[in-house]
Amino acid sequence: MAQSVRQQVGVLDQRLAECERQIARKSKSDPAVARLRSRPGIGPLTADAIVATVGDARQFKNGRQFAASLGITPRQHGSGGKTHLGAITRRGDAYLRSLLVQGARSVLVAALRLYKNKPNTLNRLQLWMVKLNDRVGFHKAAVAIANKHARQVWAMISRGEAYNADAYKDWETAHANVRPGDSQEASDYDLSTAALAAASV
Repeated sequence: MAQSVRQQVGVLDQRLAECERQIARKSKSDPAVARLRSRPGIGPLTADAIVATVGDARQFKNGRQFAASLGITPRQHGSGGKTHLGAITRRGDAYLRSLLVQGARSVLVAALRLYKNKPNTLNRLQLWMVKLNDRVGFHKAAVAIANKHARQVWAMISRGEAYNADAYKDWETAHANVRPGDSQEASDYDLSTAALAAASV
């Protein structure tokens, strides 16, 4: 009995491995999937699932709306004029949400490992991840990173641009003359690149 179960599991593993190889081959020939894969934390399975599921990202007004559709934004409730953030809504596509969170965990682990061994080599985004982990803990940090990834994915799909790790420099340039007291909020479309790499850092 146990031998039969092990054989069946082995066959399933082989079939899954073949499916993954087919997805990887397809991702190399699909420009949209290839662009998403340029973002660390977005692998071939995640990129392929996003492109197949989302289609035209312009159906969402902005990256915030896209992230909310996947249930990786916190619930908001308030009283006495104060707004409080709760747990994530967990609405929308659970499969895409789990893929994004898993990818976020992988980049967070990589950032923490780099911080431990070579702290001087951290980039701006990795440093933000490390500080976030220290402040809220690993699991909440992973969800917050997944939220950031979702916003970046929306921008990359809607504009047809690849990931740009230096996008925050464009954001800073675009908002250099905005005074702290200005009420105008920055839009996801204010940036000239699709990555929004550190606009919310």
